[in-house]
Amino acid sequence: MKPPKQPQPPEENSEIDFVTELESVERSLLALKARYNQVQSDRQQKAEWEQHRHKLNQNQHHTPEIKAELRQIQHQIEVLEINLESQLFSWSSLKRPFWQVVRFGGLGVIIGWILKSCVG
Repeated sequence: MKPPKQPQPPEENSEIDFVTELESVERSLLALKARYNQVQSDRQQKAEWEQHRHKLNQNQHHTPEIKAELRQIQHQIEVLEINLESQLFSWSSLKRPFWQVVRFGGLGVIIGWILKSCVG
Protein backbone atom coordinates (compact mmCIF):
# COMPACT_ATOMS: atom_id res chain seq x y z
CA MET A 1 0.00 0.00 0.00
CA LYS A 2 1.29 3.44 -0.95
CA PRO A 3 1.73 6.04 1.75
CA PRO A 4 -0.64 8.99 1.38
CA LYS A 5 0.75 11.88 -0.63
CA GLN A 6 1.90 14.75 1.45
CA PRO A 7 0.76 18.12 0.09
CA GLN A 8 3.74 20.08 -1.07
CA PRO A 9 4.28 23.67 -0.01
CA PRO A 10 3.32 26.28 -2.64
CA GLU A 11 6.97 27.21 -3.16
CA GLU A 12 7.84 23.64 -4.16
CA ASN A 13 4.83 23.43 -6.50
CA SER A 14 5.83 26.61 -8.28
CA GLU A 15 9.44 25.41 -8.50
CA ILE A 16 8.32 22.08 -9.98
CA ASP A 17 6.09 23.94 -12.44
CA PHE A 18 8.98 26.22 -13.39
CA VAL A 19 11.36 23.29 -13.92
CA THR A 20 8.74 21.48 -16.02
CA GLU A 21 8.14 24.56 -18.18
CA LEU A 22 11.88 25.15 -18.51
CA GLU A 23 12.39 21.57 -19.72
CA SER A 24 9.55 22.04 -22.19
CA VAL A 25 11.14 25.23 -23.52
CA GLU A 26 14.50 23.49 -23.85
CA ARG A 27 12.91 20.64 -25.85
CA SER A 28 11.13 23.16 -28.06
CA LEU A 29 14.37 25.04 -28.63
CA LEU A 30 16.20 21.85 -29.59
CA ALA A 31 13.39 20.93 -31.99
CA LEU A 32 13.52 24.44 -33.47
CA LYS A 33 17.29 24.22 -33.95
CA ALA A 34 16.95 20.84 -35.65
CA ARG A 35 14.20 22.19 -37.90
CA TYR A 36 16.32 25.24 -38.76
CA ASN A 37 19.29 23.05 -39.67
CA GLN A 38 17.04 20.87 -41.84
CA VAL A 39 15.64 23.94 -43.63
CA GLN A 40 19.14 25.27 -44.28
CA SER A 41 20.26 21.88 -45.60
CA ASP A 42 17.19 21.58 -47.85
CA ARG A 43 17.70 25.08 -49.23
CA GLN A 44 21.33 24.38 -50.02
CA GLN A 45 20.47 21.05 -51.65
CA LYS A 46 17.69 22.68 -53.69
CA ALA A 47 20.12 25.35 -54.94
CA GLU A 48 22.61 22.65 -55.95
CA TRP A 49 19.92 20.69 -57.84
CA GLU A 50 18.73 23.85 -59.62
CA GLN A 51 22.29 24.71 -60.61
CA HIS A 52 22.81 21.19 -61.96
CA ARG A 53 19.49 21.38 -63.86
CA HIS A 54 20.54 24.73 -65.35
CA LYS A 55 23.84 23.23 -66.59
CA LEU A 56 22.01 20.32 -68.20
CA ASN A 57 19.49 22.65 -69.85
CA GLN A 58 22.31 24.66 -71.44
CA ASN A 59 23.47 21.52 -73.25
CA GLN A 60 22.31 21.62 -76.88
CA HIS A 61 21.95 17.86 -77.26
CA HIS A 62 19.26 16.42 -75.01
CA THR A 63 19.87 12.69 -75.07
CA PRO A 64 17.38 10.35 -73.38
CA GLU A 65 19.79 10.02 -70.45
CA ILE A 66 19.92 13.79 -70.00
CA LYS A 67 16.13 14.02 -70.23
CA ALA A 68 15.78 11.27 -67.61
CA GLU A 69 18.26 13.05 -65.36
CA LEU A 70 16.37 16.34 -65.79
CA ARG A 71 13.13 14.61 -64.78
CA GLN A 72 14.88 13.14 -61.73
CA ILE A 73 16.29 16.56 -60.79
CA GLN A 74 12.87 18.18 -61.20
CA HIS A 75 11.37 15.52 -58.94
CA GLN A 76 14.05 16.10 -56.28
CA ILE A 77 13.45 19.87 -56.41
CA GLU A 78 9.70 19.36 -55.99
CA VAL A 79 10.25 17.09 -52.99
CA LEU A 80 12.53 19.67 -51.39
CA GLU A 81 10.01 22.45 -52.04
CA ILE A 82 7.27 20.40 -50.37
CA ASN A 83 9.55 19.75 -47.39
CA LEU A 84 10.37 23.43 -47.08
CA GLU A 85 6.71 24.46 -47.30
CA SER A 86 5.52 21.81 -44.86
CA GLN A 87 8.11 22.90 -42.33
CA LEU A 88 6.42 26.29 -42.12
CA PHE A 89 2.98 24.91 -41.33
CA SER A 90 2.83 21.85 -39.15
CA TRP A 91 -0.04 20.87 -36.89
CA SER A 92 2.19 20.90 -33.82
CA SER A 93 3.09 24.54 -34.43
CA LEU A 94 -0.58 25.48 -34.92
CA LYS A 95 -2.01 23.33 -32.14
CA ARG A 96 -1.61 25.81 -29.28
CA PRO A 97 -2.89 28.91 -31.12
CA PHE A 98 -5.79 26.85 -32.50
CA TRP A 99 -6.97 25.79 -29.07
CA GLN A 100 -6.53 29.31 -27.71
CA VAL A 101 -8.77 30.63 -30.49
CA VAL A 102 -11.33 27.91 -29.76
CA ARG A 103 -11.25 28.60 -26.03
CA PHE A 104 -11.38 32.38 -26.15
CA GLY A 105 -13.67 32.47 -29.17
CA GLY A 106 -16.11 30.19 -27.36
CA LEU A 107 -15.82 32.33 -24.26
CA GLY A 108 -16.61 35.40 -26.37
CA VAL A 109 -19.70 33.75 -27.81
CA ILE A 110 -20.93 32.80 -24.34
CA ILE A 111 -20.37 36.34 -23.01
CA GLY A 112 -22.17 37.69 -26.09
CA TRP A 113 -25.18 35.46 -25.41
CA ILE A 114 -25.28 36.54 -21.77
CA LEU A 115 -25.10 40.22 -22.71
CA LYS A 116 -27.78 39.80 -25.37
CA SER A 117 -30.11 38.06 -22.91
CA CYS A 118 -29.53 40.85 -20.35
CA VAL A 119 -30.16 43.66 -22.86
CA GLY A 120 -32.77 41.98 -25.05
